[in-house]
Amino acid sequence: MAFDIGSVLAQAISPFNLLLALLGVVLGTVIGALPGLSATMAIAVLVPFTFAMDPASGLIMLGAIYTGAIYGGAYAAILVNTPGTPSAIATTFDGFPMAKRGDGDLAMTLATLASVIGGVIGAIALMTLSPLLANIALAFQSSEYFWLAILGLTLIASLSTGNVLKGLIGGAFGLILSMIGVAVVGGDVRMTFGISGLLGGIDIVSALIGLYCIPVLIDMVARPDRHLEPAPLGRGFRFFEALGHCATNAFNLFRSSVIGTVVGILPGAGGSIASLVSYSEARRASRHPERFGTGEPGGLLATESANNATVGGGFIPTLVLGIPGTPPDAVILGALLVQGIRTGPELFTQQSGIVYIFMLGLLIATVMMLPVGLLIGRYAYRFIVNTPKALLVPLIAFMTVVGSFAIHSNPHDVLVMVSMGALGWLLSLAGFGPSPIVLGLVLGQIAEQGFMRAYMIGGARGNFGGQLLFDRPISWAIFALIIITLGLPLWRQLRQRKAKGKEATNDI
Repeated sequence: MAFDIGSVLAQAISPFNLLLALLGVVLGTVIGALPGLSATMAIAVLVPFTFAMDPASGLIMLGAIYTGAIYGGAYAAILVNTPGTPSAIATTFDGFPMAKRGDGDLAMTLATLASVIGGVIGAIALMTLSPLLANIALAFQSSEYFWLAILGLTLIASLSTGNVLKGLIGGAFGLILSMIGVAVVGGDVRMTFGISGLLGGIDIVSALIGLYCIPVLIDMVARPDRHLEPAPLGRGFRFFEALGHCATNAFNLFRSSVIGTVVGILPGAGGSIASLVSYSEARRASRHPERFGTGEPGGLLATESANNATVGGGFIPTLVLGIPGTPPDAVILGALLVQGIRTGPELFTQQSGIVYIFMLGLLIATVMMLPVGLLIGRYAYRFIVNTPKALLVPLIAFMTVVGSFAIHSNPHDVLVMVSMGALGWLLSLAGFGPSPIVLGLVLGQIAEQGFMRAYMIGGARGNFGGQLLFDRPISWAIFALIIITLGLPLWRQLRQRKAKGKEATNDI
């Protein structure tokens, strides 16, 4: 390495860079906690302030904002059942049920610990395995993206507790919603009904806010009881209890962090795919899969560790290949170019000092999330629990309107958010949950693009089946995971029935 390790360490932990990392984590956490204000938006708004800084310092601040915003998405997901960012979709599955039963303080501490662990593993992978993992990213083609999306869709079965048919109908409805607008591949105009605002399709963030938040707001107004059960006094952060859950789920945390890192290096996949795949794997491997979706700490740990691991993973193709792994990485790549830094293999030789100061700064910022997150999380939980509904409901409603409008500065997104919210509330009365719809909407676009590209490439070669699956070892591996994910619950049910049958025979 053509740099002085001592000098890199001294610059990374200089008081100014530590202050920037702390400021970035706090700002990112607050912005990420607001529904609709994503990590991409936070970085894009604050990028100009870093141009006057030293390149390494500016990058440290941007990396801290990024990792803080991904973590901050858990706040709204746990306390309001609304993902602050798309990567926190799966956090609502178990985070909000924990908060509803009075374990919101434990859920916030678990989310903080999981985010720090996932972020640290992702950052270490960035520092040590960048060239190797970048080659893995290049091995993924359109067919692998298609199968990854299908793997995520298998979660519909597990999210449809009590009525799988309604879950499948909800997932199919989400897939239909994902097809509205101009097709990315082919350019066909579909289901716009002459409305020009629908040409761009249904914005995922607006739909997320509407489907998750509006039904909760209506429910808060309609019901006289408290929004969340208050935690008993004197329980504090419940830090050691959360550490116990982390120790019990040590392998789950490690596996989810690795999934997040690997998915993070895939361009366009992002934290939402990582958290959904890791949640699916955690549920599949659990001895008590029936607890997932009802407030299971293992589910919360899996999703939060995975989405924060994508931060370090996403920087790997950005720095090594100049290909951004996630939208925030694309903004940071632009900032790198403005600073005169050229990405690619030579970056690690000609400007290695700046790169490694940034990587070390990102690792330090991730560790800073622990005290910052515990402190902010505790007061955020108390604020939500103790604020009267008469004040909380209009405040959340105002934030949803501002958040959806801020996506493209377009009132059409607010209309989409309100429409999807009203639709989600009506469907909830009929027993349809929002999660299968959101899964179909988010993963439908990725599955369609992957399938169509594989179809076009395979068609040109005259070997569509081979392009989609048969010639692709990685596709076979993901396909095997899909079969295991779908087949394992059935196998467990058969085994339980056999055991009950034997017990009944012995009793006779």
